[in-house]
Amino acid sequence: MSHTLLKATNIAHAFDYPLFSHINFELHEKESIAILGRSGSGKSTLLHIFSSFIHPNEGKVELLEQDLYTLKENNIEAIRRYDLGIIFQAHYLFKGMKAIENLEIATLLSNETIDNELLERLEIKELMEQKIGELSGGQQQRVSIARVLSKKPKIIFADEPTGNLDKETATLVMDVLLEYIQEHNAAMVLVTHDEDMAKLCDKSYKLENQHLEKF
Repeated sequence: MSHTLLKATNIAHAFDYPLFSHINFELHEKESIAILGRSGSGKSTLLHIFSSFIHPNEGKVELLEQDLYTLKENNIEAIRRYDLGIIFQAHYLFKGMKAIENLEIATLLSNETIDNELLERLEIKELMEQKIGELSGGQQQRVSIARVLSKKPKIIFADEPTGNLDKETATLVMDVLLEYIQEHNAAMVLVTHDEDMAKLCDKSYKLENQHLEKF
């Protein structure tokens, strides 16, 4: 039986208005789950709650079998550094540095090494000596994904990782992400507007009317 890597129980959150409530969610090894929903429904906020960056108003999050909000901040930081891979909508790359240097920083922090086969699969190996500012948006996105996967995370949290990519490149990226979680006994939560990308995942949910429902 596969291990539960993430378990969220009765999650509720609001800003000036209620976003969602009574959300229960589980993620297991080798599992990919997509979360769909209109803009403003709270998809990214929910992803940030699952990945430890936002404390919900109510509920409990267990990450890698640890009660997230009973941990000290240095323990949470260690989980983020070694076990979580966050793919943001913004790339957060150092544009004045070479692509390879951006990857080296990530692997240095996580005590891993750069995976040349991964670079080939993402079709960016020949771009490594170029500065980030010289790359297209789609190339930068693939470099940011390579940086995340080079950490060898147990859980990938991906916020619209294919949103700015053409269909062919988006499918390539999804194939690489899905292959990674199978090869490394990892798992992924994907936030997306693209139903075609969501269909590639094992399960899909829709965040609508403040609730998360199977899609």
